[in-house]
Amino acid sequence: MSAARARRDVGLDALLASKEMVLVAGSGGVGKTTVAAALGLSAAVHHGGKILVLTVDPARRLADALGVGKLGNTPTRVADSAFEDAGITVRGELWAAMLDTKAGWDELIRRHAPDAKVRDSVLANPLYQNITGRFVHSHDYLAMEQLHELHSTGEFDLVVVDTPPSRNALAILDAPSRMVEFFGGRLLRWLTVPYRSRLFTVASKPFYQVADRVLGAGFLRDIADFFVLFQAMEKGFVARARQVEALLGDPRTTFIVVSTLEAAPAHEAEYLARELVARRHHLGAIIANRVLPPAITRRAAAVSARHLVEAADSQSTVDELAATLSDNGRNVDGRVVADVLREVGTRFHDVAVVATRESERRAELADLAPHVFDAPSLDSDVHDLASLFTLVEHLRT
Repeated sequence: MSAARARRDVGLDALLASKEMVLVAGSGGVGKTTVAAALGLSAAVHHGGKILVLTVDPARRLADALGVGKLGNTPTRVADSAFEDAGITVRGELWAAMLDTKAGWDELIRRHAPDAKVRDSVLANPLYQNITGRFVHSHDYLAMEQLHELHSTGEFDLVVVDTPPSRNALAILDAPSRMVEFFGGRLLRWLTVPYRSRLFTVASKPFYQVADRVLGAGFLRDIADFFVLFQAMEKGFVARARQVEALLGDPRTTFIVVSTLEAAPAHEAEYLARELVARRHHLGAIIANRVLPPAITRRAAAVSARHLVEAADSQSTVDELAATLSDNGRNVDGRVVADVLREVGTRFHDVAVVATRESERRAELADLAPHVFDAPSLDSDVHDLASLFTLVEHLRT
């Protein structure tokens, strides 16, 4: 049975109220970060409680939307005065944070080190900062670690997560299993066995001697020393990775996919939605952003567009409209009015075609999720709480 046939009449408020964690995913440039902030704002305004919006997107746009300044690992509360200035009555608290990779790794080492000696040795290792900063998928794994930590504390009633663009969001979902694979993989064994085993004989020494001459004295040994220490934390890392995987599949966690209805983003949204379902994650909704008004596709709209073109050819109509538009001593040129009428009326057909294609793509996406919410193209960019709240109200209708 398709998602559309199994559709339930569940609005955005009900979806947010029933979950403890919402992961917002989508391709780049579709307004995902803004939508994530809007979802957090909606929950804080209408549901109450303590709401956190966490961004793992390196673009760092969330702070601008919420007006809280620079963000880091420590959550920052949006001040009550900011809501008052925006004319918004809020029932709960809205907080925001952004993943800090360096601080996250330090905390990770402190959490999983079996004792103080290993902890201090890792943090003091000369290659620690360089390796962790370039460690493959470290940002993804740290994001999942922080999600688990925030959830386990019970400090927040709802955590809304702004994930990296599209297929990178899937990389985040795979991060826990990759960490488990790393501890059991060949790379870690290759780096550490020679320094743990007596098999490090004369036969293997020439390779390391050549490497030392090329890369610098003790380079491979320093790397091996670091990963020997790192391997001592395997139990903690693997256990937490399993817990994170369980959290992502928990019924209290849901995913919301954001997309515009242009061809490429809609295709990415379809791929992402199918992948989430295939991985047995809960897909709560798809949000179609910057949607053209449905009225554009109606026959009456096309008729009105033709009338505009006809009006542009009527001198009396143009003069009358120009006179109406003229005020405060400002004269509107009738020729300009005629050009505008003709241009709008002529180009309306192109817009109507785009709106029709959007409608078709929306129907395709609606077959993949329990609900599709629409957000229209707004007159200006969403850059503060007031405009963010405008978006919230559109999503709730």
